[in-house]
Amino acid sequence: MENERTGLNQDIYDRIARLKDNISSVVVGAGPAINHMITALIAGGHVLLEDVPGVGKTTLARSLAASLTARFSRIQFTPDTLPGDVTGMSVYNMKTGEFEVRKGPVFANIVLADEINRTSPKTQSALLEVMQERQVTIDGVTYSVEEPFMVIATENPMDFSGTFPLPEAQLDRFMMKLSVGYPDNDDTMLLAKRYLNGQLEKELSPVLNEEDVMMLRQKALQVKVADSIIEYTSAIIAGTRINRELRFGASPRAMLDMLAAIRARALTLGRDYCIPEDVVTMARVVIPHRLQITTEAAMNRYDAVSILESVVKGVSIPSSL
Repeated sequence: MENERTGLNQDIYDRIARLKDNISSVVVGAGPAINHMITALIAGGHVLLEDVPGVGKTTLARSLAASLTARFSRIQFTPDTLPGDVTGMSVYNMKTGEFEVRKGPVFANIVLADEINRTSPKTQSALLEVMQERQVTIDGVTYSVEEPFMVIATENPMDFSGTFPLPEAQLDRFMMKLSVGYPDNDDTMLLAKRYLNGQLEKELSPVLNEEDVMMLRQKALQVKVADSIIEYTSAIIAGTRINRELRFGASPRAMLDMLAAIRARALTLGRDYCIPEDVVTMARVVIPHRLQITTEAAMNRYDAVSILESVVKGVSIPSSL
């Protein structure tokens, strides 16, 4: 994250830099993904990590959680995972003769939904309420989760065996969909050396607490978004809705997530205002996973990412802020 330091004090940037450096001390070769994860944390959004096995998706999620004093929980999704295993359930207490609520692992600040697409859509949907409303309903009683709250889900590509596609409503609740990717040659050498020196499983110490995260979220709300930036963002969203290669475009929730993400990105770069580059950069991770391409577009080997790029190119960049 290049520090532009425009309109923000040094302390804010230093806190964000400490978080990034702490995660980078364990996760090798995933700079863009780390930056976006921190942006999503500050924006109050959830993240879906999709990539092939073994590239560090779970390590990235755990490293972010370990860098915070916030409560962390992990749900390992399998084909027999039930909704109650996620949210919790009422259990009969034989001593008291009454039912008591046992809250599930979703009651945490950072929730890792590991290999989320290895369980059924019914169980995946157990996360819908808490991701959107920050609450869980168990036997008709609603319980709030504590802020900051963030779901980080990992999944393998859809063409892998034993996977279930995520419902559209579930995908739309993830602010960003990211890929870690393979490390380049230099990062591969660094990874190998850390492994041979026994430093691969480094224990991280927290560098921020819950109050720090909430403070950063409040600071992000103070980042200025000019009308021209709002119009630029809206035009890109609208462009996905009229594109003939898409069955349907980005939702109103996508628009709101975009605005939250560009504010948070500006903050991570030390600015108290947004620029067109924030919009384009965030569009590439906020919008594609929400789009559904037509059968004809798929047969012509188009994908959501390439279609979005064509939409962005067709929208005029604002000349003044």
